[in-house]
Amino acid sequence: MTHELLKISTPTGRWSGIGPYYAMFPREFAFNVVEKYSEVGQSILDPFAGRATSIYAAASLKRHGYGIEINPVGWLYGRVKLNPAPQKKLLARNYKIAKIANSVLIDELISLPEFFSFCYTQNVLRYLIAARKTLSWKHSYIDATMMALILINLHGKRESSLSNQMRQGKAMHPDYSIRWWQERDMSPPDIDPVEFMQNRIKWRYAKGIPELEKSKIVLGDSTLKLKQLVREIQTGKRQPFNLLFTSPPYYKITNYYYDQWLRLWMLGGHQHPIYTGENWKGRFESMVKYTQLLSNIFHNCSKVMANNAVVYIRTDARKFTFETTKNLLEKTFPKCSMQILPSPFKKETQTALYGDKECKPGEVDIILYL
Repeated sequence: MTHELLKISTPTGRWSGIGPYYAMFPREFAFNVVEKYSEVGQSILDPFAGRATSIYAAASLKRHGYGIEINPVGWLYGRVKLNPAPQKKLLARNYKIAKIANSVLIDELISLPEFFSFCYTQNVLRYLIAARKTLSWKHSYIDATMMALILINLHGKRESSLSNQMRQGKAMHPDYSIRWWQERDMSPPDIDPVEFMQNRIKWRYAKGIPELEKSKIVLGDSTLKLKQLVREIQTGKRQPFNLLFTSPPYYKITNYYYDQWLRLWMLGGHQHPIYTGENWKGRFESMVKYTQLLSNIFHNCSKVMANNAVVYIRTDARKFTFETTKNLLEKTFPKCSMQILPSPFKKETQTALYGDKECKPGEVDIILYL
């Protein structure tokens, strides 16, 4: 049975779906965990927040959520869910982008890699370039909301998004996409981007804006941001957390930055997919670095948890990922009781969406009672 708050007819349910992002908690699961393992008014921490499903669940259920996310796409989705701008402001912003789009020169279009002309019409591409130039999504909650709604519709099913036919959750490689479209003689849909986005804005706001408890998601590296939290709690500026609820990235599953390259371009990034080489922004190919990351995060989380707190970790059931996670949790919280619950595949879970087609062991929930 779907949680009452998550029905599409409610503001909470309608906004909970922002936005398409791989490796995300199923919404029903997140709401159930928050409701079962925390109380109204308590604080919840997620250092691998993704699109902030856990934090949104906390805010919806009258808890205080605090999330950290290193990928700006996931962070933007989370920020907007927690604090969307008024609809009137969004509609005005949409028309302002349209005016700027009229001044985008043809030279700016043809200077882009050929992928973009296969993916979008010139009319749509002008709109996207104008929005990319104009929206101050890191600093303005109005621009953040507008950009998040654009990112949701940036690519997906043809004529239901701004792009030629593509997957919505993951941007495919440009060369592969071009070949696929050419083989099927598919051109980008002839869409008026202003009218298209106006309709998407009105649909998103049709049931209103959710009433949420004050919560936050910050953009950055959890290994650094958690140290700030430790200092705040030690100096009395913040209360300890009652629930640590997260799902760390899985070993050798996916590269979150590579998979979101087109949305990252929209946010000012490269115009083709790249491997960044930066810490924690790859596919976690190194067992040593993967272990170091989890060890660092769990260690710092242990310093910000309240007495009698709960730690709820969803992880991959494959041997290395599971055993590494379990062993590090036992080392970090040596005197805690531990419960292990196998979790079958579901549509939105991580392992089900990644890797080869062979049978996988699924996921596992590890629960510790401090």
